Amino acid sequence: MKIFSISRSLLVLGLLSMMISCSDDDDKPEPVPNDVMLKEAGSSGKVLTDKAGKTLYFFTKDAGNTSVCTGTCLTKWPVFSVANPASIKLDAGLKASDFANITRSDGVTQTTYKGWPLYYFQDDAVAGDVKGEGVGNIWYAAKAKYTVMLSNAQLVGNDGKSYKADYTEGTAETQFIVDSLGRTLYAFARDSSMNNNWTTNDATHDATWPIYEVSSIEDVPSGLDKTHFGTITVFGKKQLTYKGWPLYYFGLDAMTKGPTKGVSVPRPGVWPIVNKESPNAPN
Repeated sequence: MKIFSISRSLLVLGLLSMMISCSDDDDKPEPVPNDVMLKEAGSSGKVLTDKAGKTLYFFTKDAGNTSVCTGTCLTKWPVFSVANPASIKLDAGLKASDFANITRSDGVTQTTYKGWPLYYFQDDAVAGDVKGEGVGNIWYAAKAKYTVMLSNAQLVGNDGKSYKADYTEGTAETQFIVDSLGRTLYAFARDSSMNNNWTTNDATHDATWPIYEVSSIEDVPSGLDKTHFGTITVFGKKQLTYKGWPLYYFGLDAMTKGPTKGVSVPRPGVWPIVNKESPNAPN
């Protein structure tokens, strides 16, 4: 009789313990999502999203340090903003130092990533949508590992003159390839396919046209063909190539987003920008 009583007591205690354990689990709050996350988005790969999983975008016309999406553009592409980028909560693979806030011309605060203002796309109805990818060849999902991006801007040479895509003087918007921070990349007309004819390994000489050095080729905008990119080794460094053209920066652009001064040096066409229309480098 005592054995039965003890067994029944143990059973009751066990059930109570399970109920308390389940109750504790139910009381645990759901983890708070990070302010910016990296989420898989099908064929688009990993893209930046907000805490609700909504995709964030770059605008290639934001070639400088401001946003040029204004007026009705903002209806379709609302801005993304966090109060304090310095204390932003991020997924692994993202760094707070890559985020900042700018004050737009309309007085609104907008958050940037690697210098690119961030936007939503109105037609992305639910988390995981990437319907804005490639729209107009000027809107692209924000990613952490772009090797290159695209920029749309007026070309302005070191001579202060405006140039069109054919390097004649004039006013026209040109699309061209930039690095992940929006810094202009150039080819050298005297190079041949996969062959750098400029760099000499002399620091003073090479500083005029530094090579674009990469460790690997990661993401490129969907408007570009990734197979057109490659690398060559130049004095122990890996230089990115596009359609066989080795890619360089121009020293007087001061490694900043926006300037295209190299297009006029020493005369237009010697150091051209590169884009989808660029011919393959000659053999």
